[in-house]
Formats: sequence, structure tokens, C-alpha cells
Amino acid sequence: MPEITYWVDGKFVPASQAVVPLNSRGYRLGDGVFDTERTFNGALFRLEAHLERLERSLRFARIPLGMSMEQLGRVTQDTLERNLPLLEQHGDFWVTQTVSRGGGRSAGESGPSFVSVIVEPLPFARYAPFYERGIPLVTPSARSTAMQGMDPKLKTSSRLNMVLADLEGKAIDPDSLSLLLDEQGNIAEVIYGNVFVVRGGVIRTPTSRAILEGVTRATTLELAAQLGLTVTEQELQPYDLATADEAFVTTTSYCLLPVGKLNGQAVGKAVPGPVTQRLTRAWSERVGLDFVAQMRTYARHGQAAAAVPRAAVRQPA
Repeated sequence: MPEITYWVDGKFVPASQAVVPLNSRGYRLGDGVFDTERTFNGALFRLEAHLERLERSLRFARIPLGMSMEQLGRVTQDTLERNLPLLEQHGDFWVTQTVSRGGGRSAGESGPSFVSVIVEPLPFARYAPFYERGIPLVTPSARSTAMQGMDPKLKTSSRLNMVLADLEGKAIDPDSLSLLLDEQGNIAEVIYGNVFVVRGGVIRTPTSRAILEGVTRATTLELAAQLGLTVTEQELQPYDLATADEAFVTTTSYCLLPVGKLNGQAVGKAVPGPVTQRLTRAWSERVGLDFVAQMRTYARHGQAAAAVPRAAVRQPA
């Protein structure tokens, strides 16, 4: 069976042959940053926005890229194109750029940065069932990245707190996403995603103070504005989610997913709610693909190729 190809430190290699130096500070200390986008119909969605966020992370972490962002963009596209013969088998892809500081006893003495671009199949089977019944959320004891320690807007590979939160949440409910609270007990984000609640037709979402500013979040805000929906960015507590008319979460892989429960209690009057449904349709029109049907089709058939309904409005850009 043909194998996925990665770009690792300047070379294209089969995924099974990709290696990381053991003295890499990214491997040893999590001293690195990354960004991830996905494809729709095999085309990268909002690559420029993701690379801009990656550049901000690099600048904040003081990690030299060793190439221009334009060059990294071309490498990303070239890596994807080498994997497009596998598109029908997998449906669509995640594509991730990771940059870690090179080996060295200290950050100031490190060698050249270690850069990679990897392509992975999207986890359709993980999320497909929840477009109908909603994803359950659990609030673990582990908190989101604290502002006093490291700004959550930095997309860093140092994510052990999220791993621990995920393990704790899944010990309670194996299907759940962990809902992370900040140091004040306000809602921050879910594991690798952003949170929205709806009450009285108004969409509310946490401010960018203590969250990763998701590209999918930004796209959802744009679509809400185009639909004439009212959106406010404000501090939210678990109470606001538990008593919402409806709620949803957003991230690169699943785009937009309704919330079904919070800590075992049903959320909302209907799942998915009417605002969630409108935004889901708008997302499909935006990317030129019925992404919910795609999730369900590939989750059902696994690697078997299947026809997926296309939306005819716009292709991803």
C-alpha cells in the first residue's frame, strides 16, 4: 500500500522513515511551535492565515525558521501534492508544520532549527457520530495554559497540560472533549478548539485574552457576520454553557461540531440547534464541500472511496 510522504529537515521521506534527532530541544523540552491546516477537496484551506500565526509564534518564542515563510509555504504545498494520489483513499488531510529549536545546552547555544511538514489522514471516525447527537464535554481539574506562565496564543508543542486534561476527561467519558477553564475559572477552550454558546439568538465566545486564536474560530466569526448573526466576545463560565440554548465547538479538523452534554447534563433545547445548523451550512458553502457528509461517509467506509456531496458556492481559499 502506498505510504504517506513527509518533508523532514530538507528531505522528502516516507512517513515510516521520518526521524527526529535525540538532542533536538523540541524533542527533549517541547521547545518548538507548530501550526496545522486541513484540506477540502485536496486544497489547503487558509494556508496563509495559518502561516501568519506560525510566524507570530516563531517571533514570540524567538525561534529562527531558517527559511522564508514563502519558502515554507511552497514546501507545504509540495508535500501535499506528493500525497494527493492518496486523497481518494483518505478523503482529505491534516497538514502540520513544526519548527523546533536545534540541539544545544541552552536556547542561546542551539544549532539550526529542525523543520518538518507532515501529512495525516483526518480522524473522520472520531467525530462523525457527534454531528447528530453532539459532542460531550467534561471539565477536568487540569487548567488551560496560564497567562502568568506562557501566553495561550502561542501555539507551542509544549502541551502536557492538555494531554493530562484529555486523559482525565476520557477517564470520565471516553467520547468526551475536555473543556479547559482558565486560572479564574472562566471558559477558555476545548482541547485543540474554541467554544461558542448561543442564548436568545446571540452567539457568545470567550475573548482572545486566554485562548489560542483559532483560524477556524475566525472563519466562523466571519460567517456569522455574513449571516447577520450577533456575536459577542466576553468572559464565560460553565454556567453559561450549561444553560445555553445551544453550543458548538470549532477547530481545523471537524470545522464546527455541536455540543451535546456538559459533565453528563444535556446542553440546549435541540442538537444541533438552529444557529449551529445555519453555520454548518455556511461552512459547507464556504469550502465547496459538504464536510459533514464527508465525515460520515469516510467514517462508515473507512479507506473505501465514496462519493461525497459537493457544495457549489466557493472553493477553499
